[in-house]
Amino acid sequence: MRVLTFDVEEWFHILDHKSTTTERDWERFPPRIRGNMDRILDLLEEKRQSATFFVLGWVARRYPEVVRSISERGYEIGCHSHMHQLVYKMSPQQFREDLRQAIDAIEDATGHRVTSYRAPGFSATKRCTWFFEVLIEQGIEVDSSIFPARRAHGGYPEFGATTPVLVHTPSGVIKELPINTKRLFGRNIIFSGGGYFRVLPLSLVRRWLRNSDYVMTYFHPRDFDPDQPVIRDLSLVRKFKSYVGLRGALAKLSAILDEHRYIDQQTAVAAIDWRRAGVVRLPEATAEIGMASSARPVP
Repeated sequence: MRVLTFDVEEWFHILDHKSTTTERDWERFPPRIRGNMDRILDLLEEKRQSATFFVLGWVARRYPEVVRSISERGYEIGCHSHMHQLVYKMSPQQFREDLRQAIDAIEDATGHRVTSYRAPGFSATKRCTWFFEVLIEQGIEVDSSIFPARRAHGGYPEFGATTPVLVHTPSGVIKELPINTKRLFGRNIIFSGGGYFRVLPLSLVRRWLRNSDYVMTYFHPRDFDPDQPVIRDLSLVRKFKSYVGLRGALAKLSAILDEHRYIDQQTAVAAIDWRRAGVVRLPEATAEIGMASSARPVP
């Protein structure tokens, strides 16, 4: 099972950096989302591949025609938050409000109910004991926010699963499709998206794709835009992670799309025998969630 997904955000939505955090910061940068999305959609149409697009509410509000075009071409659309902030830096109430704004914006743009979610930067960690409960409260049925290895924004190596599982919480059950990993030199390596995909040799990516029963990819429009401006005040490490491999990334994506059939997340969920799936049980979250008073009605 190989699942193809894209996180629909602008090229300047770089997390945890002082000059790219707020909406006021974003206003200083030229938009590139239209051309970048056309590039991806045209490639998928050429290759006849399906995919899921996790969309920022901010993008849906600002460029509803872009999100509507994705939907009208028949692709599944999920939520990628509203303002692209790290989950573990938010309170449950802040996260809830951000999620509600995003869902409303996306549903307004597409006319379709949103039932899937991915956190910015895969920033749902073991510190966010309330994360899944708020998703369930707001009508999210499938999540793809778990990065089961260490990373710059925390990751969740303690999650205990790298394949689809049912997450049991005191508030209900949600399906989780985490990012997949490969063991290399004693470490869990991610290869299926972002900077990892761009920097790794195509031959290695091909080999791991062939030898993996489950792959959850995650790409961004900016991953295939070699002409995007450079954010000057990034550290050398962040510049490397943000800009390495941009020029050859689209050809690399095209190559792997030629070799395998990919499916969107909703097709994957329908194909999984959830009766045989693993189970992750999470403890009850803190009382500050206040779920009963803020629940969003599910259509």
